[in-house]
Amino acid sequence: MEIESFYFTAFLVVSVIVFLVIFFHYVPFFLWLSAKVSGVSISLLQLFLMRIRNVPPYVIVPALIEAHKAGLKNITRDGLEAHYLAGGHVERVVHALVSANKANIELPFQMATAIDLAGRDVFEAVQMSVNPKVIDTPPVSAVAKDGIQMIAKARVTVRANIRQLVGGAGEDTVLARVGEGIVSSIGSATNHKSVLENPDSISKLVLSKGLDAGTAFEILSIDIADIDIGKNIGATLQIDQANADKNIAQAKAEERRAMAVANEQEMKAKAQEARAKVIEAEAEVPKAMAEAFRSGNLGIMDYYRMKNIEADTSMRENIAKPISTPQQK
Repeated sequence: MEIESFYFTAFLVVSVIVFLVIFFHYVPFFLWLSAKVSGVSISLLQLFLMRIRNVPPYVIVPALIEAHKAGLKNITRDGLEAHYLAGGHVERVVHALVSANKANIELPFQMATAIDLAGRDVFEAVQMSVNPKVIDTPPVSAVAKDGIQMIAKARVTVRANIRQLVGGAGEDTVLARVGEGIVSSIGSATNHKSVLENPDSISKLVLSKGLDAGTAFEILSIDIADIDIGKNIGATLQIDQANADKNIAQAKAEERRAMAVANEQEMKAKAQEARAKVIEAEAEVPKAMAEAFRSGNLGIMDYYRMKNIEADTSMRENIAKPISTPQQK
């Protein structure tokens, strides 16, 4: 009997322990007690049903306690559960709502959850609204009207625009617009000296463009941190243009030279052709003379007279030629 009583007692103890483990797992009693002590109205049945709905009570209840202690009346258990089931960050949303309430920033619960579900850190956005953020732009190169390149760096102070966080452009867009404004401002300057003398003119011109429209930020100020002088782009372009013009002129001159050489070769070919015809014609002269002798159309005296004329012509040509000296030779 004693052994059976021992086994029964042990079984009873184990059963009680298992029951308590299962009970405290599905019904977080101490969490319910903490909520009751904090003034949050929630029942054990609701905590049990959270387990059934796969919603962790240890996420929802501390968020309700924090909201209640901060005096937020519009946060409900159903709203937090729905946000968790939608994939949101409950703790981050509640932290943001408490911070916004303390800073007198209007941030409804629906807007906070929408911002969180959009993928933005709503708590960081509230912090940025209270404490503006400084963004350093990368070096921006621009050319003034006198052709001098200038490299500027700016510091942009921005504050989160809560109402534009959903659907508003991000930080990259703000930096791109600021860079575009710097390029436009420097490009409209008469010379680089005026930019160096008044760098604040860049900030004023960029701010006047309303670059934060449609973004999740509000630009508070744009400060030029550094301006460096780069290359003389105008002179470089002129040099490149001069080199291009020179190459074009050289190409045209080479074309004209090639055409002249071709014309010369053509003239030589024509001269050779004419010389060949002359030689061919001269070769026909003896035949014609022989035929003239045979037919009696040319006498011996006519032949000698023609030879005398040729000799006289040759002598006159030799006399007309200039006498070349040894040095000329």
